[in-house]
Amino acid sequence: MIDVVADEIVSQVESLAKTVEQIGDLVASARRLAERQPKLGTAPPAMHLATRLRDAAGQTGLAGEVTAADSELDSFHRALRTTVSRYQEGDKDAALTVTRSGEAPDDRR
Repeated sequence: MIDVVADEIVSQVESLAKTVEQIGDLVASARRLAERQPKLGTAPPAMHLATRLRDAAGQTGLAGEVTAADSELDSFHRALRTTVSRYQEGDKDAALTVTRSGEAPDDRR
């Protein structure tokens, strides 16, 4: 039997929510970085390098990677939050059953 401590899981969900928020801030920062054209000069090599740096920060680079990580983490957070809610509801239902019958569901055999 696995002993699940709901309070610890709820605490982890809250910590994950804070992390999701911080990743959201990072996504915004990466997007701002991708929108800026680095000021490296007007010579063709400088312009080429500036374009490459901007591309590396854009949707196919840093901003894209951080956005993908944000989506995955947010999805995991929603799934974990749903799982905890279902667990807590099941726990409440089991407690209610025990309270009403005066015996545990397994004792009815």
